[in-house]
Amino acid sequence: MFSTPRSRRLTSVVAGASIMALALSACSSDDEASGSSTNADGKIELTVATFNNFGYTDELLAEYTAANPNVVVKQTKAAKTEDARSNLTTKLAAGGDGLADIEGIEVDWMPELDMVSSAFADLSDPEVEGRYVDWKLKQGTASDGTLIGLGTDIGPAGICYRSDLFEAAGLPTDRAAVAELLGGEDATWDDYFAAGKTFTAASDSAWYDSSNAIMQGMVGQVEAAYEDPSTGEPKDLASNTEIKGFYDSILEVAPELSAHLDQWSPDWDAAFQNAGFATMLCPAWMTGPVEERAGGVDGWDVADVFPGGGGNWGGSFLTVPKSGKNVEEAKKLALWLTAPEQQIKAFANAGTFPSQVAAYEDTTLTSATNDFFNDAPVGEIFINRSNAVNPVPPFKGQNYFAINQAVGDALKRVDIEQTQKADEAWDQALSDFSNLGF
Repeated sequence: MFSTPRSRRLTSVVAGASIMALALSACSSDDEASGSSTNADGKIELTVATFNNFGYTDELLAEYTAANPNVVVKQTKAAKTEDARSNLTTKLAAGGDGLADIEGIEVDWMPELDMVSSAFADLSDPEVEGRYVDWKLKQGTASDGTLIGLGTDIGPAGICYRSDLFEAAGLPTDRAAVAELLGGEDATWDDYFAAGKTFTAASDSAWYDSSNAIMQGMVGQVEAAYEDPSTGEPKDLASNTEIKGFYDSILEVAPELSAHLDQWSPDWDAAFQNAGFATMLCPAWMTGPVEERAGGVDGWDVADVFPGGGGNWGGSFLTVPKSGKNVEEAKKLALWLTAPEQQIKAFANAGTFPSQVAAYEDTTLTSATNDFFNDAPVGEIFINRSNAVNPVPPFKGQNYFAINQAVGDALKRVDIEQTQKADEAWDQALSDFSNLGF
C-alpha cells in the first residue's frame, strides 16, 4: 500500500540522523515488554497505527473484537506516509515509548529498520508458512532471520485515467483502447509521454499529476537503482547514468505534461475535483485514495497497462514493537489482519491488493469490480498487473530511502516548487548525496 509511495518530505540528512539514532537505541529494546495493559473495563486495549488507507474499517476490526471479547482495538491513521515514518523513527529512537501495539510499515523503510530489528517482535508462526508470494516474505524478514513484518498488500500498478477528459480531447475512452493508446503489452515511457503530448495539445488539463510519481514508477523497474546488491554499498550518484537519465527525461516533458503537484498535498487533493490532470500511475491501493478525493466526479477508469512493463509500487507490513505492553496479543491481531480472508476484505474496502497466495483464487478477488471506476474489473486487472511484475524485487539496501529522497527533492524543487532549474537542482542532489557521508 501505501507508500507509499508515496510522498515523503524528510530531508536526507534528517533521515540519516534518525536511523543513526535508532541504531544507538536499539540495545534498549532487546527484550519484549512484560505485563499487559488493560482499560477501565479490564479489557486488553490494542492500538494499530496505519497511514493512508489499509482497508481496516471499523466493521472489520469489530469482527475481531466480537471473536475476542476481552480485546478492544483502536486504529490511528496518519494522513501522510512521512508523518507515520517520522512518528515511528522518533519514538524508536526514544526506546519505543508511545508506539502503537501494531505499527504499519511502508516497504521502503524495511532496509533501514533491519538495522534495529531487535526492537521488533519475531512474527514467525506456522500460520505464516506458505501464505505469501516469496518475495513479499523476504522483504519482511530481517538479515538475522527474524520475521519483523507481516505483509499486508502489494502494489501492482496500472494507469488510472479520466475518460471524460480523454473524450473531450478526442482520445479513445474504452479501457482496452486506452491500453493500446499507451502502448499495450509493449508500452514504454516514451509511449506514455507521446500520448500525453497528444492529450495536452487538445486539453487545458495536465497529463499526469506528479513528476515524483513518474520517477517512482521508473525507479521501481530498476534491478538495483542506488546500491550494489553484492555489497550493499551505495553507487556514486554522480555517475549513475540510469537515474540521471530518468531525471532528465521527466523534466524534459514536465513543462508540457505535469500538473506540478505533490501527492498527498492539499493542492493534489483539490485537483481531483477541478480536472487538474487526466492520468496517474495507479497501484491497486491508490484506487481508494482516488475515490476518497474524487467523490462526485464521473469519468474515472483503470487501464490494464503500465509503461516499461510491470510495476509494483509500494506495499506495506504490520510490525509489533517489543516496547508494547501487549506483545503476544498484538501478534495474534497482526496474524489475523494479514490472513487471506482479511486481505480480501481490505481489498474490497480500499483496493489494497493481497499479498497472500490463497487470495488469488478467491472469487471475491477474481470477479471484483469497482463502481467508481466505471465498473472496471479491478480484480482481473490487478491480477494481470501482478503477473507482469518481475518476481525478483528491486534491491533496496539500508541507504535506498535517503538517496531516493535526495533525487526526489531535486525533482520537487524543479517541477513543484519551481525554485531551481534542472541542472541546479541536480547539483544540489549531488551535494546532498555527498553530505550523507557514504
